[in-house]
Amino acid sequence: MSIKQISVFVENTPGALYGLTGVLAQHKVDLRALSLAETNEFGIVRIIVDNLYQATTVLKEAGYVHSLTPVVGVAIPDVPGGLNRVLQVLTDVKVNIEYMYAFLGGKDADHAYMIFRVADADAATAALNARGIRTLEQDDVERM
Repeated sequence: MSIKQISVFVENTPGALYGLTGVLAQHKVDLRALSLAETNEFGIVRIIVDNLYQATTVLKEAGYVHSLTPVVGVAIPDVPGGLNRVLQVLTDVKVNIEYMYAFLGGKDADHAYMIFRVADADAATAALNARGIRTLEQDDVERM
């Protein structure tokens, strides 16, 4: 399984990100993770939220162009080599990582959390779980 990331296209102008987060805040959508990639003219804001349906509804009503992408959320043991272990599993099963970013969440201080965009989320999840590495479901993110 995977979790859903919302990718929102915004102009690369002063206040554009403020406007996006303001719309979400006004409708009580809590951000769990955020990544921003930009070009000269526009940016792609990738977000993980506590309420996927509410967020996508609000974004649509506010006129934001957005899409949903399956991503793999991973609880990485917060020890030296924790990320390396996860990367080793993905390397072993030849799953390429397109991008990744960290996020805060949960009450488990023994883990760091990362989002991985991979070509085959199901294969990545199965391989990680088989090696005892916990992956997150959409429900897990909504409860954090």
